[in-house]
Amino acid sequence: MTAEPIRVVIADDHPVYRSGLRVMIQDHPGVQFVAEANDGDEAIAVCRAERPDVVLMDIRMPGTSGIEATRVLVAEQPDLGVLMLTMLEDDTSVFAALRAGARGYVLKGAGPDEIIRAIQAVAAGEALLGPAVARRVAAFLQPDIRSRPHPFPSLSSRERDILDLIAGGQSNPDIARRLALSEKTVRNNVSTILTKLMAADRAELIVRAREAGLG
Repeated sequence: MTAEPIRVVIADDHPVYRSGLRVMIQDHPGVQFVAEANDGDEAIAVCRAERPDVVLMDIRMPGTSGIEATRVLVAEQPDLGVLMLTMLEDDTSVFAALRAGARGYVLKGAGPDEIIRAIQAVAAGEALLGPAVARRVAAFLQPDIRSRPHPFPSLSSRERDILDLIAGGQSNPDIARRLALSEKTVRNNVSTILTKLMAADRAELIVRAREAGLG
């Protein structure tokens, strides 16, 4: 038995982009174009009338925004998969869309295959973020490394930078170029680091630094 195609509504205030999406959907056998909307209010009305599986929603549209339209529609139709398809990739837009109930967030630069995969994912109830958006979310959720206690608190800021580069396998001349220091300054700092950490040699520094997560 053949699966029913995924019924899709397009909500975007740019006619040319809307037309391109419509053609892309019509060319794919597993996806069916249902209707389109020019703004958030139309998107709400169309989705109420057509009950699609997925709506491709731009964020910045005249009148009611895509985020507010998403909030209204998800409250009324919990099974509706909202896929944000937008130029906006700032943290505020991404998290506002996700809080409103969007299941997916893909940038408009995405290719047809990526958009189709995203439509299929959100139709199946999955959450999907485009690669660029996923990186932003991961970076946002990761604790700021600068707020963590440094494993070697006795070192100065410059000594920590040098130790991190040592752990990464950089030589003294490499470190001098990276930090815009003279090689003599680097050598002096390395000696100080060895003394402060009571390490026998550079090899021991590298081992201890890497064990602490540096490099």
